[in-house]
Amino acid sequence: MPASLDGQLVIAISSRALFDFEAENQIFNKADDLPYMALQLEKIDEPAVPGMAYSLVKKLLAFNSPAHQRVEVVILSRNDPVSGLRVFKSCYAHGLPLLRGVFTRGRPAWSFLEPLQANLFLSANEADVRDALTADFAAARVYPKSASTEQHPDEIRIAFDGDAVLFSDEAERVYQQDGLHAFQAHESAKVQQPLPPGPFKSFLQALHRLQQDAGDAPMKIRTALVTARSAPAHERAIRTLMSWNIQVDEAYFLGGLEKGPFLKVFAPDLFFDDQTGHCDSAASVAPTAHVAAGISNTKSTAGS
Repeated sequence: MPASLDGQLVIAISSRALFDFEAENQIFNKADDLPYMALQLEKIDEPAVPGMAYSLVKKLLAFNSPAHQRVEVVILSRNDPVSGLRVFKSCYAHGLPLLRGVFTRGRPAWSFLEPLQANLFLSANEADVRDALTADFAAARVYPKSASTEQHPDEIRIAFDGDAVLFSDEAERVYQQDGLHAFQAHESAKVQQPLPPGPFKSFLQALHRLQQDAGDAPMKIRTALVTARSAPAHERAIRTLMSWNIQVDEAYFLGGLEKGPFLKVFAPDLFFDDQTGHCDSAASVAPTAHVAAGISNTKSTAGS
């Protein structure tokens, strides 16, 4: 009988999200990737430095035990197979028991998310992230140079923006087209009507299931909603989560205040937001990933 990933939380992650390959990436050339391959081969026995999502991955793998395989992390990378050798050697050197990887040598990698049954895709490649989001996968472009939060070793903390991340961009469209007053009136009028789901609802649900099913695990999960909403628009957001039968542990309704200082206190292992301005603020204090979804990203030209 073939192996199966059924019932597991599956994270697909690029090599640049897991390890710091920014120096090597400086010499990468789509037209000629041989110098990049040669450099990775030259460094094959040199473990790569942990990258932006390394701490998150290490903590997620703590949910596994010989009796229960609850989390699967798969390398999904545009790297070539030769460079993939160094990736796996680096995993082994750092004690990360990763077994599976897909290396496409410059070709789009996101199309393998379906056979992997991935709940989340983290990549430094914006094109792959956008294509994955279009195909209804939870995906985000990591900020490789995000600040690290080496805190709370027995707890995973993940923070989400609301509109265009957990929820659809329905309300955000009203705000951008008609202003704050119209937004507040729209949300008050529809307070009893749940917001349509956004691209990260499914990932939050998967985290919630893991949190409930792994009560005996040494690692715990704590989630936070970090949104520019304020009263009275906060109520619809909370009622939406209630209608999904999902609880978040903390919620910050900031009314447009900069998110970075609040995230510094919460110290997430990863924060997701659809607006690059919020991501820039957050990346100075915590690992951050941009969700290129919704009206704010319709004409986005953010680099990868």
